[in-house]
Amino acid sequence: MSLLSPRIHKERLMKTYISLFSSAGVGCYGFQLELFHCIATVELLEKRLNIQRYNHKCDYDSGYICGDMTLEATKEQIETEIQLFRNHHHITDVDVLIATPPCQGMSVANLKKGDELKRNSLVVESLIMVQRIRPKFFVFENVRAFLTSACTDVDGKNKAIREAIDRNLAGTYNILYKIVNFKDYGNPSSRTRTLVIGVRKDVVEVTPFDIFPDKTKTVTLRESIGHLPALTVMGASAPEDIYHNFRSYDERMVPWIENLHEGQSAFDNPEPERRPHMIVDGVIVPNAQKNGDKYTRQYWNRVGPCIHTRNDILASQNTIHPHDNRVFSIREVMILMSVPASFEWSAIPYETLNAYSQEERKRFLKREEMNIRQTLGEAVPTIIFQKIAHKISRVIDRPVLSDSVVKKLIIDNGLTSHEKLLSFIKDNHRLGFAALTKIAELSNAMREDNAAFYTRQDICYAIISRLPDIQGREVVNILEPSIGVGNFLPCLIQKYADNQSVNIDVVDIDENSLEILRSLLATLRVPKNIHINLIHADTLLHQFDRIYDVVVGNPPYKKLTNNKKLLASYKAGLHNQVTNNLFAFFIEKTLRVGHYVSLIVPKSLINAPEFNQTRSLLNQSKISHLFDFGEKGFKGVLIETVCFIVENGVLPSETVVESYITGTNRVLEQSYLTDNRFPYWLPYRNEDFDRVAEQMTFGIFTAFRDRYLTKSNTSPKGKIRVLKSRNIGNNEVVDIPGYDCYVNEVEGIPVGQFLNDESAILVPNLTYNPRACRMPRNSIADGSVAILKTLDANLVITDEDLEYFGTEEYRLFYSIARNRASRSMNIDNNSVFFFGIRR
Repeated sequence: MSLLSPRIHKERLMKTYISLFSSAGVGCYGFQLELFHCIATVELLEKRLNIQRYNHKCDYDSGYICGDMTLEATKEQIETEIQLFRNHHHITDVDVLIATPPCQGMSVANLKKGDELKRNSLVVESLIMVQRIRPKFFVFENVRAFLTSACTDVDGKNKAIREAIDRNLAGTYNILYKIVNFKDYGNPSSRTRTLVIGVRKDVVEVTPFDIFPDKTKTVTLRESIGHLPALTVMGASAPEDIYHNFRSYDERMVPWIENLHEGQSAFDNPEPERRPHMIVDGVIVPNAQKNGDKYTRQYWNRVGPCIHTRNDILASQNTIHPHDNRVFSIREVMILMSVPASFEWSAIPYETLNAYSQEERKRFLKREEMNIRQTLGEAVPTIIFQKIAHKISRVIDRPVLSDSVVKKLIIDNGLTSHEKLLSFIKDNHRLGFAALTKIAELSNAMREDNAAFYTRQDICYAIISRLPDIQGREVVNILEPSIGVGNFLPCLIQKYADNQSVNIDVVDIDENSLEILRSLLATLRVPKNIHINLIHADTLLHQFDRIYDVVVGNPPYKKLTNNKKLLASYKAGLHNQVTNNLFAFFIEKTLRVGHYVSLIVPKSLINAPEFNQTRSLLNQSKISHLFDFGEKGFKGVLIETVCFIVENGVLPSETVVESYITGTNRVLEQSYLTDNRFPYWLPYRNEDFDRVAEQMTFGIFTAFRDRYLTKSNTSPKGKIRVLKSRNIGNNEVVDIPGYDCYVNEVEGIPVGQFLNDESAILVPNLTYNPRACRMPRNSIADGSVAILKTLDANLVITDEDLEYFGTEEYRLFYSIARNRASRSMNIDNNSVFFFGIRR
């Protein structure tokens, strides 16, 4: 397969989307322009849904759903349309779900009003549909105050909308929340809005940054609409364009605006009769000036104003043309909302409407103008969704870069040579930073020795998106203590691009990696306010001269066993004197130099006895986030990983636990997660766990696991039976034909101490199907079995106690107690704690 072969098959050319609260489909038209197929579009008002029909938005007429999103019947209609596409077009996933729920209630003043709270809760219907449909991407657009507005969540509790999105979707999606002005992203008018973009976590190597629209140069009002002819006849439209028209208004208002210069308001007129007023009994009564934007002439050489729903009247906000004595025409408003001329507003084709006489035009516009204008005032600018659609399309179609493809590329091009790799990077910048870093990582012949593993961009994003924004600081200082070839840099750059000045110090012990990184940086757009400083050093020995705002990285997971002198240097001054694993040293070192510290580390951190001291150190500060990647963090690397974010020096409060294993996002009190009544952290702890725990007495056993007996020193026959995990039944030993093995003597074998020890309890290692039995006579057990002994020799373990370990209730409890691990499951002196007896 070529490196540049597309990630599509013939049957998967169709790209699909669903649109909720779609109004007239002005924004969604951007997806249509990028050749996406609309599976279903939902709108409450038939007259607006009809506009979507005029533009042939859906492939099937049944896709136009006039319905209430709070009703189950409407949700089921959407699912019926999805099934139609599955049957007819063989799609497996919906690509995109778009939602722009009504925003009338989203203001600080309205947060406590019951009716507005209910209205805001329409956003929750969008969350429900994302959960039910599980599209690859979702896009929410709304007003500036969207995220901080309150809603009634699916759990019946009132909370900020951002919190509701997080609680419901962050377990399954990487999410970007951003307040932007669309004028900076290609729209010809000012419009400050909130964009929320989600990427499903199994869409690897893709982040919300990858599909966020790029910034562009702003355009002035003259540049956008200055080419259109002047309109001077009240109520008449331009001969060549029916939509280049304005609504007639009372002739007595003409003196109010006719003498205004750009930027002036009618309220600025010196003559009272030229200011907005009413005549009451022959007396001028001035109108109240409640908003400075009313009756205001706009500037030619500034960006166009925000378009509101009442863009048809002089008294609305910023509606008066820079030169003509009128409001902006429909065509001008369309341009200011980036709506293409190809967009149809009627079942009557534009060419036919344009051939109408002025009187016919007036009758048509009298019926349709208000619907068109209000729809435009509520719409998402077409260009914004088109840019997002374009980027999603590129992501879907971009080349497959599987490990096998990369490894073949490396072999074919001899990229294990440092010089050839540098040359390849220089000649192939078009592949992009993420692809090139993967090639560079897999080319590194020393990656196993240096414990250096490629960190996917979606994993980097998951972590960096949860780091603080750090607004208002003149300089933000960031440290990446084990940079490798720079996997974290793209997300760090985009996260902090809007800060005034950002210093990113990147450190690595491997000089070759830093040289590769220098070459890779040429493929990144690094803003002038961001300064990347490469430091060739050993982080654990380097003396840093500052406290960093953020420390983030993926340190090496490696035990230092052969260099006692270096190990002693690393340990000098550190609290952790038990482990010799480098990542634990990195944790302690970075906590000394960073305010926010976030590191990807082996999952053994949260439970292994070896890291008791490290956990104790972390417990002293606020653990704001804990990610459990399980085995999904690093493909092909047989290790489970987690990541923490610690706010150093801040007292513990709440911890967000984000699990790639269960696809959940939970908020726990840190004291609940790290409860010192238990030997280690319990991120999956819940009410069911607590209910069982309250019935039991723990900490009554010690555990022994044989590390000597293997197939090579046992035989099919012999005097002493060696039991293995499959032999352990529920309070019984299970005989399996052909499975048994034996030894003839136990002298010199550590497990021999338990021969004929009837008080020894056997439980299988490496399983979530716990069960227990007593050690039978003339038997011992190999390493697949843990041998438990009571700490109190007088404590009696009954048959009922042993049988309880085999129950469904205990099995569910045990999976939580073992943190749903898939590899680090041997029973040790920490985890044996949870084999207790019921009171």
